[in-house]
Amino acid sequence: MKQFLIKPLISQLASCQEFATEFHLGEDDLILTNEYIYTPAFGAMNLSCQVMFQEKYGVGEPSDDMVEAMYKDMPHDVKRVIAIGGGAVIDVAKVLALRDVSPVLDLYDGNVALAKGKELIIVPTTCGTGSEVTNISILALNSRGTKKGLAGPALFADHAVLIPELLHGLPFRFFATSSIDALVHAVESSLSPKATEFSKLFGHRAIEIILRGFMEIRDKGQEARIPLLGDFLVASTYAGIAFGNAGCAAVHALSYPLGAVYHVPHGEANYAMFTGVLNKYISIKADGEIAKLNAFIADILGCEVSCVYEELENLLNILIPKKPLHEYGMTEADIQGFTDSVRENQQRLMANNFVPLDDAAVYDIYNTLF
Repeated sequence: MKQFLIKPLISQLASCQEFATEFHLGEDDLILTNEYIYTPAFGAMNLSCQVMFQEKYGVGEPSDDMVEAMYKDMPHDVKRVIAIGGGAVIDVAKVLALRDVSPVLDLYDGNVALAKGKELIIVPTTCGTGSEVTNISILALNSRGTKKGLAGPALFADHAVLIPELLHGLPFRFFATSSIDALVHAVESSLSPKATEFSKLFGHRAIEIILRGFMEIRDKGQEARIPLLGDFLVASTYAGIAFGNAGCAAVHALSYPLGAVYHVPHGEANYAMFTGVLNKYISIKADGEIAKLNAFIADILGCEVSCVYEELENLLNILIPKKPLHEYGMTEADIQGFTDSVRENQQRLMANNFVPLDDAAVYDIYNTLF
């Protein structure tokens, strides 16, 4: 029985200059990034690469419309696509590195076979996506009012490159949303029916690094994160390895309509759903893997297992205060609409739930968090 896969070659480098030198960046490369990342980190190097800035094609979550516009403008004779950025940049780059890109909706509907057209190198600049080591690309499908994942071996990067230097300019709020996203990846993958002892090894270690880092920030203030950024970056990759093998589940599935309709940042949308989903799980089945995970987290937090979700939320609230869903603009009518959207569009994720959640359970989670 197959147990575990790590596909990209993972490198950890000290600086952007070392990356440019070691990977021989040049005219056959397309760098996809953001100007606020590229200019301070690479601008003075006078690289001969082609460069595209994602924000020139729209703001917020990556979408099918964004990919179509970028594909139209990108040079097609380059040999490598190099993504230097957060989740939006990485998800777009994975699609642009395919042989057949447009129409994008055909890819997400499964009407076009996934085949890699260019070598792909991913350099994450947040400590949350984990996408550098997964074969998944998430886009907002604007015409359908939801987000959807595309998955397949062709979406794996050839190289994942970790450069902690790139995280130093990350504002605290983006650090918080991305690292909470990584925590959710680690928890959901650890509870997935597809989890193995191998994937849980990475998932549990990611949880420990992230939570202990959050506790350091709680005790010493926001600047305490700076010397820990390398650890958070590694933890994000560990979590990516875990969910790349075992999958994410209902937290992500229920967050996608909120993100797509009300443009809530991905990590924050996940946090809005996080403990609500966990409480629903444990109300259905309180033993097994969730009991082991709760004991593991309680031991890290130094609390009783009976109050582990309350203590977890208290810790996360120091980073991002949790808000009820209506404060994002969600209406009571959306509760049923979002429930329908999860059923129709997110079965790839819902198959990874700790226990099955039917429409009534999904509706109840939204209603409780509303």
